[in-house]
Amino acid sequence: MAKKKNYNKKPRGRKGKLTKPAQPTALITGTVDMKQTGKAYVIRAEGGEDIFIASNNTYHAIHGDKVKVRMFPKRPGRKPEGQIIKIIKRQKEQFVGTIKVSRNFAFLLQDSQNMPVDIFIPKSDLNEAKNGEKVVVKITDWPEHSKNPFGEVIKVLGIPGNNQVEMQSIIVEHGFPLSFPKAVEREVVNIPVKIPAEEIRKRKDFRNVFTITIDPEDAKDFDDAVSLRKLKNGNWEVGIHIADVSYYVKSDTLTDKEAFNRGTSIYLVDRVIPMLPEKLSNFTCSLKANEDKLCFSAVFEMTDEAEVKSQWFGKTIIRSDRRFNYEEVQKIIETGKGEFSSQILVLNNIAFKLREERFNNGSINFQTQEVNFELDDEGKPISIRIIEQKDSNKLIEDLMLLANKKVAEFIGRKRRKQQIKTFIYRVHDSPQPEKLATFVQFLHRLGYKLNINSQKSLAKSYNTLFRQIAGKGEKNMIETIAIRTMAKAEYSTQNIGHYGLAFSYYTHFTSPIRRYPDMIVHRLLEKYINGGSSVNQKEYEDICVHTSEMERKAIDAERASIKYKQSEYMLDKIGKKFFALISGVSKWGIYVEIIENKCEGMVRLQDLDDDFYYLDEENYRVIGQRHGHQYKLGDKVNIRVKKIDLSKKQMDFEFTE
Repeated sequence: MAKKKNYNKKPRGRKGKLTKPAQPTALITGTVDMKQTGKAYVIRAEGGEDIFIASNNTYHAIHGDKVKVRMFPKRPGRKPEGQIIKIIKRQKEQFVGTIKVSRNFAFLLQDSQNMPVDIFIPKSDLNEAKNGEKVVVKITDWPEHSKNPFGEVIKVLGIPGNNQVEMQSIIVEHGFPLSFPKAVEREVVNIPVKIPAEEIRKRKDFRNVFTITIDPEDAKDFDDAVSLRKLKNGNWEVGIHIADVSYYVKSDTLTDKEAFNRGTSIYLVDRVIPMLPEKLSNFTCSLKANEDKLCFSAVFEMTDEAEVKSQWFGKTIIRSDRRFNYEEVQKIIETGKGEFSSQILVLNNIAFKLREERFNNGSINFQTQEVNFELDDEGKPISIRIIEQKDSNKLIEDLMLLANKKVAEFIGRKRRKQQIKTFIYRVHDSPQPEKLATFVQFLHRLGYKLNINSQKSLAKSYNTLFRQIAGKGEKNMIETIAIRTMAKAEYSTQNIGHYGLAFSYYTHFTSPIRRYPDMIVHRLLEKYINGGSSVNQKEYEDICVHTSEMERKAIDAERASIKYKQSEYMLDKIGKKFFALISGVSKWGIYVEIIENKCEGMVRLQDLDDDFYYLDEENYRVIGQRHGHQYKLGDKVNIRVKKIDLSKKQMDFEFTE
C-alpha cells in the first residue's frame, strides 16, 4: 500500500538533510509560481514583492499550490527569500503528459512547463497505457527523500497530435473535468422543460414585444435578448432579458455544486466545455427564437439621448422574434436596410450614446481583436482570420454594461440609513503606482504624455494617447505596455468600483448560463427585491475568490488551445517568411507576432550571431553590445519560420535581412 505523504513534516534539503535557515522571520501565505528549473516564486496572498524559493526549499510544492513560507532575513539588494514549510492546498490532482514505458517502470513526461520533475509510475499502475500515449495521471505518493512523485494512470487519452486528444489534454491540464458526473446528468434529465401556467402568471409578459438575440454565428447558448418598444410619451422602453437559470438550477443541488466547481464555461478553438449540462445550456435555458423562455430582466425607460428615466428589475417571460448573428446586424447598421432595421437602428443609436457618455466619464477604450480559425473535418486549421469588434458587437456590449451597472447600483448604492447588503461585484483596481510611473517615464522618452493627476484625467489621457498612436509604428508597443500596467478584474463582495469602465458600481448579471457569479447575482437580486435579509459576507467572498480563480484557469486554457492551433497551422510553413511585430523581450529571446495571423514565436538571442545582445528591461528592448543595434517592443521585422514544436506549443523564428 502506498505511503501517504505527511505534508507537515520538517522540510529537508538535498540528500534529506534538514535545512536550517539562519534566524527565520515571519510566516507568509501565498501561491507557488514554479519554474522548469525547479526554483519557484511565491506570490503573496496579501500582495507585495514575490518571495524567491530555491529548488531545495520547495518542500515538494507544485505550481499553483497554496503554501506557507518561512521568510529568511532580508539581505541588502536581494529579493525576499524563504522556504516553503507547509502545503495548505494542492492546486491540482491530475496531470497530463506522454507516458514513457521502460522494462520495469514508466514515467509521465508532462505537458506543463511548470513541473520540474516527471512522475514515476510502477508498471502495475499503467492501466493498459502504452508507450507514447497521452494519459492522465494522479499522484498517489511522494516519498520524503524522493525527487519524483509516484502516480497511477487514471485515463488514457490517445495518440499525441490527434485533435480530440490534444483538446482533452488542455482541459485536464487546466483543472477542468472532461464530462459531467452521472448523478448530475440524471438530475438534469428530471428538470421539467414545460413552463407551468402559474409561473407565467407571476411574471411580466414580454412575448408580444419586439425581442431579438444577437450572438456569434456558431453560438448555441443564448444568455441574453434585447427588446424595444415606443412609449406614449415618446421615450423608449429598452429591455435586457437574461436567461433565468436560477429558476431551473436551485441552490445546493448537484447541478449547482458542479457549476460552482467549474465556475465558468470554457471556449476552446473547436468546442465549448459548458458550465451547465447541454440540456440546460443549449436548450432549456437558451433564449432560442420563437420559443417561450423565462428570464430575469432589467427594463429601462430611455430617451433618444440614452438618458435613463426609470428602471425595473424582475422576472419575465419572453419570445424572441429572430436570432441574429453579429455580421447580419452589422450589415443593417451599415446599410440601414434589412429585417427589423428600424428597431435595430434605434438600439444602435442608444448604445452609441451610452458608449459616448462612458468614454466622456473616463472609461478606457482598449481595442480588442480575436483570432478565428477555419478547421477541417479532423479539426486541423485551414486558415486564421482576425476579428475586430464592430458596432454590432458594441451594441450588445453597451446594453449589457448598462444592465450590469444598474443592477450593481440598485443593490450597492446606500439609501438613507439602510445598511448595504452583501453582493457580488465585478471590480477592477487602479494601476499600481510603480508600474504607472515607469510607463509615464517611458512615454515621455517617446514624446507622449499621460496625465496622472486624477483617476478621471488618467483614463481620458489613455484614450487621447490611443488616438495619437493610431496608425503609427509604436502603436503596438504602447498598447501592449498600457495593458500590462492594468490590474486584473475579479469578483469581490468589497466594492471598489471598476476602474477600466469608470463605473462606481458594476457586477456580472448578464451571462448566468456560462458564469457562476451571474447565477448568484440573480439569486441575491431576487432575494433582496423580495425583502430578504443580507447573506453572510465571508461565505460569498469565498465564492468570489474561487470563481475568480476558475476564470483565470479558463482564460489560460483558451489561450493554450489557440496557441496549439496556431502552432499546428504553422507546421507546414517552416522556411516561409512573414512580416511581424516584436511583442515582447526577455533575457532568452525576442518574442515576435506575425501580423497577418497573430502567431507568436521567439527569436532566441543565442541565434543572433552578429553581436552579443543584452536585455534592457526598463526600455523593453535588447541591445547589441558591440554595434549598438536595437530590437524593441513594437518594431516591425521580417522573420522566417525556423522550427515548430507542437507538443510544447512553441514556434521558433529567425530574423531575415
